[in-house]
Amino acid sequence: MQTRSKFFDDMSQLMTNAMGVAQGAKDEAETAFNSMIDRWLADRNLVTREEFDAVRAMAQKAREENAALEARIAALEAKLE
Repeated sequence: MQTRSKFFDDMSQLMTNAMGVAQGAKDEAETAFNSMIDRWLADRNLVTREEFDAVRAMAQKAREENAALEARIAALEAKLE
């Protein structure tokens, strides 16, 4: 019968605890980094994706209306000639 040494049990427990501490430190570092990035982006007055998409849709609609008006003007000018 093989018995486990208290030394190896203690080392195993120590390594398990160290891994838990390392994981906690990693999670805290990620949270701090994400908060820092969020603050940095907020300070730069960057637009959100939703705002960008809304303005892009408005610009597309304006281009389409402009093209329709150009065609209408061209048709009216053709009638005058």
